[in-house]
Amino acid sequence: MTSSQTEQAPETNSDLQLVERTLAGDQRAYEMLVVKYQRRIERLIGRMVRDVDLIPDIAQETFLRAYRALHQFRGDAQFYTWLYRIAVNTAKKALVDLKRNPIITETALRSNDDDDETSGNPFELTTDETPETVLAAQEIAAAVNAAMEALPEDLRQAVTLREIEGLSYEEIAEAMNCPIGTVRSRIFRAREAISVRVRPLLEKQSGKRW
Repeated sequence: MTSSQTEQAPETNSDLQLVERTLAGDQRAYEMLVVKYQRRIERLIGRMVRDVDLIPDIAQETFLRAYRALHQFRGDAQFYTWLYRIAVNTAKKALVDLKRNPIITETALRSNDDDDETSGNPFELTTDETPETVLAAQEIAAAVNAAMEALPEDLRQAVTLREIEGLSYEEIAEAMNCPIGTVRSRIFRAREAISVRVRPLLEKQSGKRW
C-alpha cells in the first residue's frame, strides 16, 4: 500500500490531474492550482503595471478566465505557459481600459537569476557592495529598464519570458504561438538593443563585465 501511494502521489498532484479533477467538479483541485501559481502570476502582472492596487484584481480575473476556459487546456504545454498567456492578455486589457501602457519594472529586472547557455546574463552585474557600486548597479538597472520599455512588444515579451520568467525556448514558442527560430531571433535582437543602451555604463566600470 505504501509503495502504491508513493507511486500515485506525483500523478495526483500534477497540473493536468488537477485540471481533470476540476473539470470533473472538484473545486478544491482548482484552488490548489490557484495557490500554486498565484504569487507567480501576481509577480508577472507586477512587471506590467505600476499600480500595485491593480495586481490582485487582475490576478483574480486571470484565474476566473482560466477557469472558464479550462476545458480548452489539453496538457500539450505546461499549465503555467497556458496560464501565462491568459494573464498577459488580461493585464493588457486592463491597461487598455485604463488607458495605461505595460511597463516592466526595475525591481523585476533586477530579480532575474536565469542563465542562458549561449550568453552571459545581461541583467546581472557582479560587484562588491560599496556605495559606488550600488549606485552603478542602480544606474545600469535603470538603463535596462529604459531599454526594455523601448523594445517592440514582441521582443520585450520574448526576452521577459526567457530572462525573467526562465522559460525554455520551447515554452516561449508555445506561449507566444510562434516558431522556436522566431523566439531565438527576438531574444537575440532584444539583447542586442539592451546591450547598446547599457554597454556605455559598463565601460565606465573598469574591470567589470556582464
